[in-house]
Amino acid sequence: MTAAQADLQIDRPRVADGAALWRIARDSKVLDLNSSYSYLLWCRDFAATSAVARAESGEAIGFVTGYVRPDRPRTLLVWQVAVDEAYRGRGLAASLLDGLVARTVAEQALTTLETTITPGNTASERLFTSFAERHGARLEREVLFDSVLFPDGPHDPEVLYRIGPLPDSR
Repeated sequence: MTAAQADLQIDRPRVADGAALWRIARDSKVLDLNSSYSYLLWCRDFAATSAVARAESGEAIGFVTGYVRPDRPRTLLVWQVAVDEAYRGRGLAASLLDGLVARTVAEQALTTLETTITPGNTASERLFTSFAERHGARLEREVLFDSVLFPDGPHDPEVLYRIGPLPDSR
């Protein structure tokens, strides 16, 4: 943990964080932006499988949203990861991901992490590749949704990253 991270708190999101998560996602200019309503719901319904980083003031400055896959109850799917621009480059996304995985493995006995990444999103590719390396976990990649499946026009394929076994789940 860096000195900059020592002042940060990582915990579960609250409904009141929904607006900040929406703003951080919007300002990332990389993530698909969901409606502000969906971020409010996410903070309410999926707080147990999501994490938020807070500055000393309590303000949300980064987040990871995820959910347990209904058909694979030992798999956490990470939906979005974003950090406020002012806090990027400090390893906060990795700390958020590590903290979320440690918590969900302990509470829900999860063994596998999945996420999808659009090819060319090098920050996300690095984040999840380094997570697997840091924790000695296997990383598999495969196309989950080919570009022809998207009904709203040309779209890059989504690549599934599957990482496991997760730390402390062995």
